[in-house]
Amino acid sequence: MIFFKKVTTQELIADKFLEIGDGYRAKNSEMAATGIPFIRAGDVDGAVRISGADYLSDASARTAGRKRSLPGDVVITTKGTIGRLAFVHPNSPEFIYSPQICFWRSLDQSVIDSRWLFFAMQSPFMREQMEWSAAQTDMAPYISLLDQRTAFSLLLPPIKAQRSITSILGALDDKIDLNRRTNETLEAMARALFRDWFVDFGPTRAKMAGQAPYLAPEIWKLFPDKLDDEGKPEGWERESLDETATFLNGLALQKYPANGSAYLPAIKIAQLRSENTEAADPVSPDLPPDYIVEQNDLLFSWSGSLLCKFWNGPRGALNQHLFKVTSKRFSSWFIYECIQYYMPEFQAIAAAKATTMGHIQRRHLTESLVTVPHSNTMQAANAVIGNLHTQIQSNNGESQTLAQIRDLLLPKLMSGEIRIRDAEKMVADAL
Repeated sequence: MIFFKKVTTQELIADKFLEIGDGYRAKNSEMAATGIPFIRAGDVDGAVRISGADYLSDASARTAGRKRSLPGDVVITTKGTIGRLAFVHPNSPEFIYSPQICFWRSLDQSVIDSRWLFFAMQSPFMREQMEWSAAQTDMAPYISLLDQRTAFSLLLPPIKAQRSITSILGALDDKIDLNRRTNETLEAMARALFRDWFVDFGPTRAKMAGQAPYLAPEIWKLFPDKLDDEGKPEGWERESLDETATFLNGLALQKYPANGSAYLPAIKIAQLRSENTEAADPVSPDLPPDYIVEQNDLLFSWSGSLLCKFWNGPRGALNQHLFKVTSKRFSSWFIYECIQYYMPEFQAIAAAKATTMGHIQRRHLTESLVTVPHSNTMQAANAVIGNLHTQIQSNNGESQTLAQIRDLLLPKLMSGEIRIRDAEKMVADAL
């Protein structure tokens, strides 16, 4: 049995075991094209996303003091969408916190293990305190720095138990992160092959230039020897993107309210981005079957934040502003890569609509042309590029299962409801 001691954050701060701080209030004039990443709430969701972040000038960053990230920090969003968390790993690039974010920093690893703190802040005990703080204002949800420093508590077990809990939950998180990084590599490989074969026509151009084959002989021979007058491989066809697949727009799901205990989560742009339906609106499951979203369905948000992803979440309902993309002629990976190729252009079109919410129209799909190869070439691509996407989906499925185990164990470990050795066995069996 683990003994948990309830300790206030005020005590931990006074004893110099814990630091809780907020972000740097930067002026627009302090932002720069290069410098130190300036992380806002939108950049935090399970991890800190440096890609796409704004930058604080080096000169201003030097004045940020302790509002610069350190390895082991636990990051929490405190304004708007509150309570999103991230852990700053030892190899994470340095960044500056914005005012929408607070950080919790262990100052003594013999008292508070930093990664244990990250998991502890996901526990029901901590979530209740966050919700209490957010309810203290009539304004937009907000967790005050003062509440965090003076009104919050931790259920603190001995350091040995902290490290055992961290080892258990960390093993699951590390495998999920490994799968994510593996998938990034697999997706980059798939994209490079797709663009070489079906956009740049690399094999055909190499043949025309008399270059040596760089693919397996059985694949190399499938590519035409020269380009036609339209600049595509001889015998290949060209058609509109909306001819290759069906783009089904979602429903106005507010017209389908949940009417009992059975419901589906409404999948909107926010859910597609986060692959999380915890905050999704519940809607009636009595929808036409085409508007039900299943695991690995291809979804494309054509309004607001334009993105295209294979759905990696629970069964749900397709909301308006999202297309569910299906094809009877082509594998979903091919349609996905075609959409991704045109995504920068689609995003530029949406961004140009300054007076309305950015979006594209169906005519933009019609104007986007796709080069369609011979069926035998497509079969070879399914075996090579399609297999990479199959591996990605398999990794996603494994990560989803591991996340469910982690989310089951976390509250039990943080409350002492499950013994450490039993949790260790569950994780060993899963990994």
